[in-house]
Amino acid sequence: MNRRRAIRSLCCAAVAVSAISLSGLSLAAEAVKIGFLVKQAEEPWFQTEWAFAEKAGKEHGFTVIKIAVPDGEKTLSAIDSLAANGAKGFVICPPDVSLGPAIVAKAKVNGLKVMAVDDRFVDAKGNFMEDVPYLGMAAFEVGQKQGAAMAAEAKKRGWDWKDTYAVINTFNELDTGKKRTDGSIKSLEEAGIPKDHILTAALKTLDVPGSMDATNSALVKLPSGAKNLIIGGMNDNTVLGGVRATESAGFKAANVIGIGINGTDAIGELKKANSGFFGSMLPSPHIEGYNTALMMYEWVTTGKEPPKYTAMDEVTLITRANFQEELTKIGLWK
Repeated sequence: MNRRRAIRSLCCAAVAVSAISLSGLSLAAEAVKIGFLVKQAEEPWFQTEWAFAEKAGKEHGFTVIKIAVPDGEKTLSAIDSLAANGAKGFVICPPDVSLGPAIVAKAKVNGLKVMAVDDRFVDAKGNFMEDVPYLGMAAFEVGQKQGAAMAAEAKKRGWDWKDTYAVINTFNELDTGKKRTDGSIKSLEEAGIPKDHILTAALKTLDVPGSMDATNSALVKLPSGAKNLIIGGMNDNTVLGGVRATESAGFKAANVIGIGINGTDAIGELKKANSGFFGSMLPSPHIEGYNTALMMYEWVTTGKEPPKYTAMDEVTLITRANFQEELTKIGLWK
């Protein structure tokens, strides 16, 4: 009788062990999935974020589902799709930061974790949604580096501050834009440019035509003794348009220094042999894509929540001398 009981116990234990082993194998076979949603999938910046998010996935054993979300409707639909496909959470650069509350609500309904990258969610009152983890550019610090780079190049060319003026195209409606240009102006002032030699021009749009118009409105205010110009703005296009305006106003390329922020929109201009557009502060989309994907993976698998705010101030000044080399390093040069 005791022998039968012993045999029965051994059999039950073996079945239990087998069940546990099979369960473990099943979990191992089911790869963790996360989403990575971006507003402008055709842009090189987001292509690079995606590529390095996938690199993180390959190195750490998870799958990245990439979805373009150009508008609010597609964003909310994409979140439903992620849930249906077994994703546990997602990283997103939203098409509109004011979609933040709707995105968070939709994620909650679907049981998904959410993290913002590049553009930070705002609530109905326009305040940052500080409870949602976010990783993005340290706007003010990057702006400072932009301003310092423009001042350094002016000094290298031997420009005298007496006949040097700066036109900074501003877009204060966007918090990151204001911080970038504020940082740039601070560095220019610290470099010794007189405050009354720094003109700001409010942008109505963030494209090249819009920045041409803004810069033109400032150029007419310059004194006749203005010889050299520094052109700044929150991104490449707001500087490119400014440079175009200086060309139309008769300034030679040698007397203009324009440095943008982003890098990917400046490639065509940097291919030109002669332009007042000197360079661009290239951020780190490769680091942002890799890090946010890994943070989300760790969050859904270990419960380690990402920091509420992570600021990236790593930028590289790309110019005609080094842009191809620097872009090649992070997969932006084909």
